[in-house]
Amino acid sequence: MKRAAASPPRAWQRMLSGRRLDLLDPSPLDIEIEDIAHGLARVARWNGQTTGEHAFSVAQHSLVVEEICVHLRPDLDPRWRLAALLHDASEYVIGDMISPFKAALGYDYKAFEHRLEQAIHIRFGLPARTPADIRKLVKAADRACAFFEAVQLAGFGREESLALFGDPPAGYHIEIEPLAPGQAQAQYVQHFHHLSEAAGFAPGARAVRTS
Repeated sequence: MKRAAASPPRAWQRMLSGRRLDLLDPSPLDIEIEDIAHGLARVARWNGQTTGEHAFSVAQHSLVVEEICVHLRPDLDPRWRLAALLHDASEYVIGDMISPFKAALGYDYKAFEHRLEQAIHIRFGLPARTPADIRKLVKAADRACAFFEAVQLAGFGREESLALFGDPPAGYHIEIEPLAPGQAQAQYVQHFHHLSEAAGFAPGARAVRTS
């Protein structure tokens, strides 16, 4: 007797909004800012190995990175500020893997991450691929934020952090106080809407399928 062919493994995740996101071929139509904010507020930086009552979330990290980008380039266009806020948005699905592990996983992981990033950008009115100078700016801000996180939250010494992440931007300092997930989520959504409106985009309206 012939056995029925096994069903392919499930490659989608149901979000709290009700969207069902295909992880291998993500559609912009299935991406909602509320899902992103909810997820990022519950994803811990440094695999949770930080001090404080709450983990330091990717949502809060993203808010700081956007702030540092503006410090580095005060005239930054709102759409690129939005891109900075969303720079780790894919982690609402894939989590925050530490850099050494990302490198070990290699190209397949990066290709998956890039597909998801592009779908997120298209969903919110940004170019699928961020211009090189903006990517460089966000990377500099990301490293600066990592420096403050490492010294203040993750148990790194200042000299070790300088060697890993470089000097923080001149004239910028932050004292990080990790927020509760609900606070981080609310601040992320609020800032997203502020930047979307400033950029002239619809403020997070739900995508509608046409077929």
